[in-house]
Amino acid sequence: MTGETMETEFAALLDRVSHHRALHDGVGIHYAALGEGPLLVMIHGWPDCWYTWRRQMPALAARYRVAAMDLRGYNLSDQPQGGEAYRMRTLLGDVEAVIADQGAERAIVMAHDWGGMIAWSLAMHRPQRVAGLVICNLPHPWCLVRELARGGAQHAASEYARRFQAPESHRHLNVERLLGILPAGAPREAYREAFERSDLAAMMHYYRENFAREPYALPAGAPAPVTCPVLMFHGLDDPALLPDTLNETWRHVAAPLTLVTVPGAAHWVQEDAWARVNATTVDWLAREFADGALTSRPGGG
Repeated sequence: MTGETMETEFAALLDRVSHHRALHDGVGIHYAALGEGPLLVMIHGWPDCWYTWRRQMPALAARYRVAAMDLRGYNLSDQPQGGEAYRMRTLLGDVEAVIADQGAERAIVMAHDWGGMIAWSLAMHRPQRVAGLVICNLPHPWCLVRELARGGAQHAASEYARRFQAPESHRHLNVERLLGILPAGAPREAYREAFERSDLAAMMHYYRENFAREPYALPAGAPAPVTCPVLMFHGLDDPALLPDTLNETWRHVAAPLTLVTVPGAAHWVQEDAWARVNATTVDWLAREFADGALTSRPGGG
């Protein structure tokens, strides 16, 4: 598919979505919505915005009400100052605000990278809000910390995260560097405008406030089990999150777990292997929720 075709498809999607704003303790969280049916909330990662789901939204909107968030600090969402505004408890509340804004009590959550960290945490700590998880290239948080604590390849691969935790790390970022991180095929001009609207310090607060710090060690006890069905995609060429982080995920999921590893796909598996991600997700949702366990959102809009 040519770059021109992808830009045309994205422009068509922009014409179809409706834009909304959920409020969480006075902070506005923007999201783009499409379709009708049971609610499916999408959460992007770093550095990104709701555009990352441009290939998934049309495919899933045929049966679901998809709501793709801009995380706080990014694009059209509010950008509160100070690291405390980006702690995990607050980020979970942002997702809950989007679910409530759509008139629902819970949703299927599809997420990538930092969105995946938020989604796993929501399923563990607010299970009543999550009917199912679709995770793209973000291992279970305990599995990631386990590999960091072991040292070796994952410890080395996460050097970037330790740099990001430095107090002035955002001063080394700019729009051009962020554009260079994106996968091939991303609509560059749209992302340029989104990054110009975003807060670079806020982006780094996700790492400063929520990523494990050295010396790495698993916390005492065990995490709350994830009790909803989980579908995981992992691009095996991801240089930041290595395949060993997937080991023993089943220990933390007390529900059906489906893991799809994708050779040749890297960190943005939802872009690198979008056709496989779409087809597999549509099929998985049809099977896991065939009994109507997730009821449709009332009304429309």
